[in-house]
Amino acid sequence: MTTMPPAIPRSLFAFSIFYGGMVCIAGVLGNKQVAPWPIDQIGDLIWGRPLAVEAGIFAFLLLVVTSSAVAELHGQKTATLLVRIGFVPLIASILLSIVVLAVPASPQMDPARRDAFALMMSGTPRIWFGGIVAYGISQTLNVTIFSWLKGREGATLLWFRAGLASILSQIVDTLLFVTIAFVGVFPIGELLLGQMLAKVVLSAVLVPPLIYAFVALGRKLDGTETRT
Repeated sequence: MTTMPPAIPRSLFAFSIFYGGMVCIAGVLGNKQVAPWPIDQIGDLIWGRPLAVEAGIFAFLLLVVTSSAVAELHGQKTATLLVRIGFVPLIASILLSIVVLAVPASPQMDPARRDAFALMMSGTPRIWFGGIVAYGISQTLNVTIFSWLKGREGATLLWFRAGLASILSQIVDTLLFVTIAFVGVFPIGELLLGQMLAKVVLSAVLVPPLIYAFVALGRKLDGTETRT
């Protein structure tokens, strides 16, 4: 008798593909500094200048929302496994970037584009290592806090569980990455404070509505109507 492989829920399949893409693109988007509202105004009030944050935060917040949605729909164990599998595209993309940067550029390539590509895609081992460590710990922490709150509060307050887990995991992510990548290179105190403040604000503003959208999409893909 042929044994059929276990079926994968449509939402888990779709979210896993999406999650892998966000893992890879986050580091690329991080090369641009942005100052969205209300981050710029907060910076003006505290430091007298707009507060900037790397654009990779938007992909990272989508990672947080996706892993939280998977935890809500399929449980903590599955969401934690998703985070661990996320190391595969993350490390593979870093290694592939190193290989591509090492391969000589075509003589026909526009020098400006060549230099811009090398500047954007290159990074130090400390930056790459910091990104890997910060990703693994902060994403695992997000899933753990989100699931722990669900165990205590039940299936209610989805926005609160997702928002609080995101805020705490973003603080840890910033502490780990900035410390590993830049401590000893330059003073990091103001950078840490500014990045944490910006990420907390964006988490509070963006995560609550996004988590409802992702969970609703997941239920629609799975054809379920049970609300948790």
